[in-house]
Amino acid sequence: MTTGARRRMGVEERRKQLIDVALELFSHRSPEDVSIDDIATAAGISRPLVYHYFPGKHSLYEAAVRRAADELAGRFVEAHEGPLGSRLLRVMKRYFDFVDEHGPGFSALLRGGPAVGSARANAMIDEVRRAAYAHVLDHLGVASPGPRLALVIRSWVGLAETTALTWLEKRAIPREELELQLVHDFMALAAVTSAYDPETREVVRSVIAHEPADGPLGDLAAHLATLVPARK
Repeated sequence: MTTGARRRMGVEERRKQLIDVALELFSHRSPEDVSIDDIATAAGISRPLVYHYFPGKHSLYEAAVRRAADELAGRFVEAHEGPLGSRLLRVMKRYFDFVDEHGPGFSALLRGGPAVGSARANAMIDEVRRAAYAHVLDHLGVASPGPRLALVIRSWVGLAETTALTWLEKRAIPREELELQLVHDFMALAAVTSAYDPETREVVRSVIAHEPADGPLGDLAAHLATLVPARK
């Protein structure tokens, strides 16, 4: 992202440029492996000029995390159209698009590290998790969930993170399969919990009632049916 010619920029324009450069570098290398000199070179400016806009790499990293966190949270925004399974699948596709585009940066963002961890950055990451949780609740039509249903959603958000991080290591499983599997995982978690919780059971019944046989969750039901031996 080298700019080539040096030119005067306004304060906000230069800050935006440096955040863009940092995000690009963090997307290809872990933040602890990126130096201020790397950022200055990529931006086509001097090292002291970087410090003029950001007091250090941590502050620039936090600004980049803020931008990335806002973008990642936005991937969970989905129109209330069609069955839930299809909605979740579209969300997972956008989520993995982000993961694919910002691989090392995404990994460092969630795992943290001695050079990047900070209370503010961690709080931003938690904001993404809370946003994802709130969006799923909204799609389920539940305003105040009980503890078991809340646990299902939070567990699923955590599972999506872990799945994405594991996929990034070797990409051994096609991402399209993992996107669909995560949709199935959500319903599987809810179905198991429904055996213990009336609220979750009603949510599962409502979701299934609106799912077409050829949709993502109908596909799950077909797979599970093959596991049950035919009774004589």
